[in-house]
Parts: sequence; C-alpha cells; structure tokens
Amino acid sequence: MTPANPHGAVRLTQYAHGGGCACKIPPGELETIVAGLGAPHPRATGSPAGELIVGLDDGDDAAVVRIDGGRAVVVTADFFTPVLDDPYDWGRVAAANALSDVYAVGGEPLVAVNLLGWPRDRLPLDLVEEVLRGGLDVAREAGCHVSGGHSVDDPEPKYGMAVTGLADPARLLRIDAAHPGLPISLTKPLGIGVLNSRHKATGEVSAQAVSTMTTLNRDASRAALAAGARCATDVTGFGLLGHLYKLCRASGVTAVVDVAAVPYLEGARQALRDGHVSGGTRRNLDWVRPRLDPGGFGEDELLLLADAQTSGGLLVAGEVPGAPVIGELVPLDGPHLRLR
Repeated sequence: MTPANPHGAVRLTQYAHGGGCACKIPPGELETIVAGLGAPHPRATGSPAGELIVGLDDGDDAAVVRIDGGRAVVVTADFFTPVLDDPYDWGRVAAANALSDVYAVGGEPLVAVNLLGWPRDRLPLDLVEEVLRGGLDVAREAGCHVSGGHSVDDPEPKYGMAVTGLADPARLLRIDAAHPGLPISLTKPLGIGVLNSRHKATGEVSAQAVSTMTTLNRDASRAALAAGARCATDVTGFGLLGHLYKLCRASGVTAVVDVAAVPYLEGARQALRDGHVSGGTRRNLDWVRPRLDPGGFGEDELLLLADAQTSGGLLVAGEVPGAPVIGELVPLDGPHLRLR
C-alpha cells in the first residue's frame, strides 16, 4: 500500500457522494426506468441506417449496429465520479472502464470523445488537465483516437468517454449467447470496490487495485474470441453476482459458482472486515438475493461477490487461457445463481 494523493492536498474522492461504478443507479431501478424505451415511436418516419443487432433487450454492454461490408459499429458511453484522489489515475481508470464496454462485446475501439463535469469554482482547473491526460494515455494504449468531447460546470466532478468501435457481427460476445455445459471464466480479481471505499475513507491507496483498474480488457477479449467464446460481459457496478445474473437471465441458464475459486485482490477481505462496503454493493446484493441460492455462505462472502467493481474484468462463458475458471453453467433449475 502507498500513501495518499501524490498530487497534493486535494482529495477528489471527497467531492463526490459515491465513487466509480459504485455510484450507478441500482440495477432494479434502472431496469424499471428503461423498460419500454425500445418500442417504436408512433410518429416515426423512415428507417434508421443499419440493423440494430445488440440493443436494450438484455442490458448488454454496448449497442451494436450491423453496417455494410460485413462490419458492425459498436457504441457506448461511461462516466463516473472520482474513484481515486490522483487525477491522472482517475482519468486512466475512467477511460479503461469506458473502453471495456467495447471489448466486452468483442469489438475494437476506434474513436472516443471526453465527457467531463467539473465544479470550476471549487476545484483547480489544472487538475482537469491531469484527468484528461490520463484518459488520453489509456486511449492511446488501446489504439483509440480521442477527439474533443463535452464539458459542463457540475457540482460534482465526473469524467468518462463515449466510445465508438468496430466488430465482426459474426463474432460478437453477447450476454444472451451462453448455454449449459460451459465453464465460467473471470479475467480480473474482485475486491476493487471495498479497496476503493477504503481509499475514499482513509486515503490509503492499493497499487494493485489501481493496476487492475487501468489494465485494458483488450487482451482478455481477444483471447476469449480466439478460444471460440460467444458470450461475455464485464464486471462493473453491479458486482460479479449482478452481472452474472443478467447473463444467466438473458441466456436462460443457471450459474453454479465455486466460491473458493473466485480470485480477490490483496487486502480486500480486510477492507470488508473494516467496514468499507459501499451502498452500491449492498443494493447489488439486495437485488440478486431472491435469484440466489447462497449454499450456506455467510453475508461477508456474499458482499464480496456483490462488490461493486470499477473497470473490472470480463466474465466469459467459456475457458479463457490464463484466466481462472470460477464455475459452470447448467440448465436452468430454480434460481439463476447457485453457490457451492
């Protein structure tokens, strides 16, 4: 562990009510909000260009539109309040998280624009340059252009990106394409949420958490496609259990999770014991609890499995070389989630 913010006395996490993907609107509330938005407008004229092949139906990670030439356009947007006090690292994490939605559907990012909210009368503008520089550096690592964006004067700092990518429509990673008999792979360890909550409360930085959050899901996505996978999602604000439930619901299967096989970052269990659990994590667990057979595991284990991640790994229906297998998919039988 390292001491707090090397950029000075300003602690960005103290200017936000939540942090990272833990500040998402709870999944149950969100689904109620977007229900029915996919219905055609009664006064619509003309047809949109291309064919929407991944949209609102199952809450996939990005929208995908088939275009001419055997290609598909992938579009997503993601932004959030500070998850770290260091502005450069926060920018890196936010960019990696936004790019992840393109990788989660099997695409490659092409161009991004910045999304920025900043309390200009409360926080120095020179910090904005560090945030944007962090985002640009990660986008460059991904081979993704960054061109402009949009900013607003906002009571809370917020940063992220809207990203456009390309994919092969015949080789997508969809949330609804799982089937019984497949193993479940997880490409990054859990524990980011509790470690970020500790950082917000104490200023203590987990270098391992920062490294994990700023690691692109590019290699994991490419490896999953090369291994023949057709179903994946990324693990972010709804936690492992929340995102796995969405995958199982969309695919009509049950996931059996081997709890002992789930990897965690160093210090995650201690952070949990010290009480650094976000409200988002507790809401995640409340949401999935009716769909979960806990198999006798206690509340602490369930909270870690529901821990709201920021820029987490890919959850893949299939085996990904180098990634731990944390369970298997079986025919739907009772709850969508079962722990053993």
